[in-house]
Amino acid sequence: MHHVIISYRSVILYAVVLIAMRLMGKRQMVQLQPYEFVIAIMIAELAVLPIENIHAPLTHSIYPILILAGLEILISTLSLKSEKVRTLISGRPTIVIENGHIRENVLRKLRYNLDELMGQLRNSGYSDVTDVEFAVLETSGQISVFPCSQSRPIAPKDLNIPTPYEGLSVPLVLDGAIKYENLELCGLSYSWLAQSIKEHGLNDINDVFYASLNTQGKLHIQSKEPKE
Repeated sequence: MHHVIISYRSVILYAVVLIAMRLMGKRQMVQLQPYEFVIAIMIAELAVLPIENIHAPLTHSIYPILILAGLEILISTLSLKSEKVRTLISGRPTIVIENGHIRENVLRKLRYNLDELMGQLRNSGYSDVTDVEFAVLETSGQISVFPCSQSRPIAPKDLNIPTPYEGLSVPLVLDGAIKYENLELCGLSYSWLAQSIKEHGLNDINDVFYASLNTQGKLHIQSKEPKE
């Protein structure tokens, strides 16, 4: 009976936390602002307490979780409407490298050490500070790197080479499931898709792991790998 109660509580709290996080919007963990990170930690702690203590009413966690989600939505809304609130809550982006020169005083003020800075530069593909024209420490803690003109990758426009429009590929099949709304969007039919799949040597839609159509009308099909 004890395990049943824990399972029941876990499912309910999972649903509540999932709803709360969906209400708070789509963000990756590395993109969370400080106040969002604090709220996420508090929600996680509140969700665990009733699971560990089955005698504690679920409402003692559900209400605070919903209040915190509402508070995050309120703060986010105020941040959108007011630059002062946004600066107060999240701070401002800070230039930590300028024209290949590390701003030592700024790093010291931010309590940001050189190892962290160099690690972020390497993650961006730059090991030499002199290749960086500007590096900005964003409010999320990530470093945005802007390389010197002589160190950036060569783009077709640098060589005056015209390139066609690429746009976005449209998924048509995901793990054997047909995206009928995308087929309709492209003006295509099921029979066309089935015939195209056969031409690629596959007999069944269920054998397709991923299929997409690009803006040039080229169909890409990847079959499922055999199960081990």
